[in-house]
Amino acid sequence: MEIQHYEFVIIGSGEGSKFLAWTLAKQGKTVAVIERKYIGGSCPNIACLPSKNVIHSAKVASYFQRSEEFGITKEGFKIDMGVVRDRKRRMVAGLVAIHLANFKSSGAKLILGSAKFTGPKTLEVSLNEGGTLVVQGEKIVIGAGTRATIANIPGLRESNPLTHIEALELDYVPQHLIVLGGGYIGLELAQAMRRFGSSVTIIDRNDRLTNREDEDVSAGLEQLFRDEGIGLVMNAGVSLVEGVSGQSVKLHIAQGDSNRVIEGTDLLVAAGRTPNTEGLGLELAGVALTERGYIKVNERLETTAPNTWAIGECAGSPQFTHIAFDDFRIIRDNLAGGNRVTTGRQVPFCLFTDPELARIGLNETEAKASGIPYRVVKIPMAADLRTRTLSETRGFMKALIDTKSDRILGFTVFGVAGGEIMGAVQIAMIAGLPYTGLRDAVLTHPTLLEGLIALFSSVPPK
Repeated sequence: MEIQHYEFVIIGSGEGSKFLAWTLAKQGKTVAVIERKYIGGSCPNIACLPSKNVIHSAKVASYFQRSEEFGITKEGFKIDMGVVRDRKRRMVAGLVAIHLANFKSSGAKLILGSAKFTGPKTLEVSLNEGGTLVVQGEKIVIGAGTRATIANIPGLRESNPLTHIEALELDYVPQHLIVLGGGYIGLELAQAMRRFGSSVTIIDRNDRLTNREDEDVSAGLEQLFRDEGIGLVMNAGVSLVEGVSGQSVKLHIAQGDSNRVIEGTDLLVAAGRTPNTEGLGLELAGVALTERGYIKVNERLETTAPNTWAIGECAGSPQFTHIAFDDFRIIRDNLAGGNRVTTGRQVPFCLFTDPELARIGLNETEAKASGIPYRVVKIPMAADLRTRTLSETRGFMKALIDTKSDRILGFTVFGVAGGEIMGAVQIAMIAGLPYTGLRDAVLTHPTLLEGLIALFSSVPPK
């Protein structure tokens, strides 16, 4: 069988992989990218962007539900999930077309198929169109990603539950959606489906939502969900699942010493991620895994095999598209002789509920655990006057300030456009500005960012 040789072979076409491929190919390198299904990775196809598309449709639905508040009388409205889905599909199709054009213009070769190592730097590819292909690379980059975890609970897999992939393809509104897991995906889709008209129950094993955040964040999210009519079943373990999702399901729940059964029509599993590392033949390539099945890498994203890197979620990087993009920059710059590392970088995040939860830097829980002294300042979102014009006053902003200097240690916002507001504080932190730089800034009135003046004007003295 003929063997195709490349300077770089990249497994997966997700965020970090595709930008690395396009960059190297434009530099004149020969590059092959092997993609099993989703051109451009999960973000434009089945995750970040499609979910935010559907979430925005749910936001529009919520405006209809509150229309009288804005002086608009409604006679009633209907959700057509087929149209919601088709709007999302049109966006995805456009994004895939952009990716295909980028592969073509860059010169990187896109191979559609499933790859597995047969030896160091050698892969056999089962092509989607049929047949097999063998490729070798002088350098290998593995960006295989992760998938939704289906726990080993009796009856769970047999119930054919939804993951986020299938949930974003629904053409009907579930009568009663049970969401197993209170992480980002579960919370975002639970609220969206409730706004489309589903009864929704969230089952989570922790004692509070977003249990790694401060307690006031958890309390705010829990109150939001209860106000919207979403049931919360906390401290719960599932021992058995009966039925089939889409028809009827029963979940047997244990909470402490009590047991109960929760019935619904549809089941969404959103309880963690599993790395796509099995079946790749990594042991034949000399690539070691961690105990959790992620690819073992150092701070330069180098694996245990020479001239082989891992990138993004399969390397155990924080599971955000923006982190995968930074992984690309680390490998790119180090290939050019640099010495960039993953340690010490900022990891901002945004939970796209409505309102959003966003954070950069330390929260109080982390600061206390690390013994870092801080000053804390907190204001309600209603103190940001722009929220009153929008009738979006729920939530708060909070910042941690160093006790000896005026450095910003962390910022959390639970409020409208929280991700955008957080970004402004992050840029100030990158620039090394003291909190007084934002306090004394002249920011446009009335905008949401103007609320930062009110927040940082309340910082207690050293």
